[in-house]
Amino acid sequence: MLIATKPVDFRKGAMGLAAIVEAEFKADPFSGVIYVFRSKRADRIKLLFWDGTGICLLIKRLEGSQFRWPKIEDGVMRLSPAQLSALLEGLDWTRVHAQRVQRPTATL
Repeated sequence: MLIATKPVDFRKGAMGLAAIVEAEFKADPFSGVIYVFRSKRADRIKLLFWDGTGICLLIKRLEGSQFRWPKIEDGVMRLSPAQLSALLEGLDWTRVHAQRVQRPTATL
């Protein structure tokens, strides 16, 4: 998952956001990656992704609260599936960390 740290114009639809992915992130909006966009007030998010049959746009607005966002900067950052889940719930996703597991070695 890739999150756009800079707010976008929330009047844009699926194809407008796909154009942002191509032009600004130099990425393919039809790759299956989930792209997350934020509004200026940080109370709304849009998720854009290709599901294999069409482009999908999911919109969520928090009532009486705001989503936790990284510092506003140009660019994009990566989220793990667990961090995205926490973000969608309105939780502080920065406190979610994947447990690191050592790579197993082959035995004979």
